[in-house]
Amino acid sequence: MSDCVVTSQPQSLPEWLAYLEALHPVAIDMGLDRVKTVQQRLALYPLCPVITVAGTNGKGSVCAMVTRILSLSGYKVGTYTSPHLLHYNERIAINGTPVSDEAIVSSFAAIEAVRDEVSLSYFEFGTLAAVHQFMAQQVDAMVLEVGLGGRLDAVNIFEPSASAVVTIGIDHQAYLGDTREAIAVEKAGVYRANKPALCADPRPPQTLIDTANTIGADLQLIGRDFGFEMQAEGQQWVWWSTQGVRKNALPIPALRGKYQMANAALALGLLEAVKSDLPVSLGDIKRGLLEVEWPARFQVLPGRPTVVLDVAHNPHAAAVFRASLDNMGFHPVTHAVLGMMQDKDIAGVIDLVADRIDVWHLAAPKLPRAAQSDHLAEIILKQAPRAQVRQYDSVEKAYHAACEAANEADRILVFGSFFTVAEVMQARGQ
Repeated sequence: MSDCVVTSQPQSLPEWLAYLEALHPVAIDMGLDRVKTVQQRLALYPLCPVITVAGTNGKGSVCAMVTRILSLSGYKVGTYTSPHLLHYNERIAINGTPVSDEAIVSSFAAIEAVRDEVSLSYFEFGTLAAVHQFMAQQVDAMVLEVGLGGRLDAVNIFEPSASAVVTIGIDHQAYLGDTREAIAVEKAGVYRANKPALCADPRPPQTLIDTANTIGADLQLIGRDFGFEMQAEGQQWVWWSTQGVRKNALPIPALRGKYQMANAALALGLLEAVKSDLPVSLGDIKRGLLEVEWPARFQVLPGRPTVVLDVAHNPHAAAVFRASLDNMGFHPVTHAVLGMMQDKDIAGVIDLVADRIDVWHLAAPKLPRAAQSDHLAEIILKQAPRAQVRQYDSVEKAYHAACEAANEADRILVFGSFFTVAEVMQARGQ
């Protein structure tokens, strides 16, 4: 007599997500063998063009620009990004609109029906579900954002028509290495022989170049093979390539921050790389740049005091965040609502922005690996002994306290983690 207990399959999306979180022994398990096995069983081999985007920061912005422009050009575009801010559905979108709970559940069930003995991580399950859903909905193109690294990321089982590395910074050292050179090798793993392989990092490590050259990828570097030039006193720009292509009088992207210019140039480079399959007009490019949206990437909310949401959570992103802050107008006092994960370079992030912040409102987001507020306070006071530091038992309370303390002319920065920003968005009823 068997002692096996048969449990019912999850039904709702929340039930499925809880099931997936408990399914695999570790949250991050690098490797492609397991996910490839299930890919084969489901025959998940896209026939449409696939654009793969890797990088330490900027991936989501590039995906958003490519998606918006292709959508305006009349294509049905499936876009997979991670993590989400408020709802899991944000990860799997058609023409920028998240798919329904029912659609995701149907793809989860299809995967569960064939995986048998194969244990999949939360991210691996979700990646397969995204492509399963895109194929079911017969999209014209897929835009896939790498979750972590590139070479061993689940997204990398799908063969790209063109791939890109946006930036290379220090993050996820336990999985990718603790130098830019080592991390670049992992991210360059998304490149393919004889396929367009773009990079928008202005100082790409030699290891990225060597990796691309070794496999025979068509490497295209920003500033060397393609790029942008500002014109009309910074109100417009030109995209250029060494193939003699120029796109003139382009509008500044709707996404804030000077760093978005390189992201936009990369997005246009990717579109140029796939233009034989997915041609787009200059008019759709211009409109797409003006209409693109990507929440919590230096997102300045309307109203007073000024509130800025940014998911900056590593030193590379913090440096960009600081530069964007310096381009804002004058604010008498800057309040910061900060919450970070304990496995991040907290000191490195704080060091880059400490002298731009007057009052810190600290709290731990609601998950086990969040850094406690007293730990954040200790690091801040070590670097800025005169800083005003206040601690709270929730991000929501920290945000409301910052709003009460700030005058109309002040600004409030919310940053440090996707989870911190998400909890503030929920507190605001977004």
